[in-house]
Amino acid sequence: MLLRRIHRLTRFGPVSTPRYQVAPSLAACALRLCSSSSGGDGDQRSYQHTHMPTWRHGLAGLLAGTGAVLAYGLHQHQAERVDTGKAELTENSSALPVFSQEEVTKHRSLEDGVWVTYKGSVYDITEFVAMHPGGDKILLAAGGALEPFWALYAVHNHEHVLEILSQYKVGDLSAEDMKKQQSVKTSDPYSSDPERHPVLRVNNLKPFNAEPPPEILSDSYITPSAFFFKRNHLPVPQVDPASYRLHVEGLPGGTLTLTLEELKTRFPKHTVTATLQCAGNRRSEMNKVKLVKGLNWGIAAISNATWGGAKLRDVLLAAGYGPEVAQWARHVQFEGLDKDVTGTAYGSSIPINKAASEEGDVLLAYEMNGEELPADHGFPIRVVVPGTVGARNVKWLGRIVVSAQESSSHWQQNDYKGFSPGTDWDTVDFRSAPAIQELPVQSAITSPQDGAALDRSADSVTVKGYAVSGGGREVIRVDVSLDGGRTWQVARLRSADQPDAPDLPPLGRAWAWKLWEVTAPLPPEAQELEIVCKAVDNSYNVQPDTVSPIWNLRGVLSNAWHRVKVKVREDHGAE
Repeated sequence: MLLRRIHRLTRFGPVSTPRYQVAPSLAACALRLCSSSSGGDGDQRSYQHTHMPTWRHGLAGLLAGTGAVLAYGLHQHQAERVDTGKAELTENSSALPVFSQEEVTKHRSLEDGVWVTYKGSVYDITEFVAMHPGGDKILLAAGGALEPFWALYAVHNHEHVLEILSQYKVGDLSAEDMKKQQSVKTSDPYSSDPERHPVLRVNNLKPFNAEPPPEILSDSYITPSAFFFKRNHLPVPQVDPASYRLHVEGLPGGTLTLTLEELKTRFPKHTVTATLQCAGNRRSEMNKVKLVKGLNWGIAAISNATWGGAKLRDVLLAAGYGPEVAQWARHVQFEGLDKDVTGTAYGSSIPINKAASEEGDVLLAYEMNGEELPADHGFPIRVVVPGTVGARNVKWLGRIVVSAQESSSHWQQNDYKGFSPGTDWDTVDFRSAPAIQELPVQSAITSPQDGAALDRSADSVTVKGYAVSGGGREVIRVDVSLDGGRTWQVARLRSADQPDAPDLPPLGRAWAWKLWEVTAPLPPEAQELEIVCKAVDNSYNVQPDTVSPIWNLRGVLSNAWHRVKVKVREDHGAE
């Protein structure tokens, strides 16, 4: 729809209500900008007849305000934009009408048109509503200002987005109403977020997402909380522990409401050492094959901690879970206290068999590494679901629901699912794939890093890394190659040597990673090493050798052999 409008604008000039005319160079630039991006999570099949489908989804992704939709690829197009010249918008201010806020407010529906304001300009975005991945959420800004909504979703703060928005300009806001708007300060919903350690490598600032340098991961079996990777979908909520309440619903006895103190005193405290890993860990390697939607995580969207809290099973039993409920219950839903501008909370769910199992070790955690749960990691309570993808480990937990259905949350239904490499944003059907629960076997090299240089005089190289598998399956072996996979050596699993590592886990309950290392002679006369690692778990699952066969449009479940290339320097002073 928007593509056709741009074609009309570039060929015939404005139609119907006055707008900025878009110069052909802008249209071409916009097409190039978005053709390799990916976008919305909504049903886009009605647009399949458009000649450039990836463009419209790229545009939708840029303007999206939900989920993990990010303008992740924009920097790659900056050079092209400079080369082709910055597009000039032809503007005749005197030809544009001036509207009062009262007039703008009348346009709050598809029937009357959807108008919004931004920095004193008025935009008719009616035609874009159908393309918005967040669906009806965009209508919450109808008849009003965009600033409060864009403050929450910082992805909009790009010049490219403003250029696209400008195509919908129909006029200007009256000076009087503009002055009123400017007097109302838009608060930053992220202003109360906690401070973070400066060593973290930030992938996105608002909401905050960051990973530690990889070498930190192999320094200790337990990842210090400050270095533990941060994955937030929304602002960190401010929770008063004194007034905090956890609501457990869906059981015959009615709602069980627990204070933080009751959760700590009514139920035995358990500790579980478990590794959490983001579904997008190592997404950057998929981006090298073909761009995907999502944060460009390296290999460190994974960390290991010891969690303390009450078992979810114990709380469910206290709330009335029993054999009768087990006949119909299939899922346990979790809802966080972190909410977007619509009041929608982050949510997810896990199978009831995992939640209620004595061996599932699911915790309602209030401690991390022996200390109070940090704000970034879910204070005062979070769910820890060992062996399961990070997205199901809901933070700032406010509500638990036992149900026959999965969570209806966006993050359960329209995100964190895997698809065939041949599935694109025109053909994807999120209903056709199950939500990710257990993760596949994984390993990566934390040292040396890609591009490092080794001295020939060292004679040997020490390679370190981590390995983990999902569903409680234990990693039993890590194979390492210095020559791209032609020959292999078996690494030593370090966890057994470390005082903070647990004893050999019970079968099916290996929730934590294994750190590993191997020291091997430098191959004679080699000028470059391609170091490769692959892990094997106790079900003899092994990592695939390349990324291409497991590539998917969301860039999740990236677990191909990890490869780094390092140079071998000749001794200093050698001729």
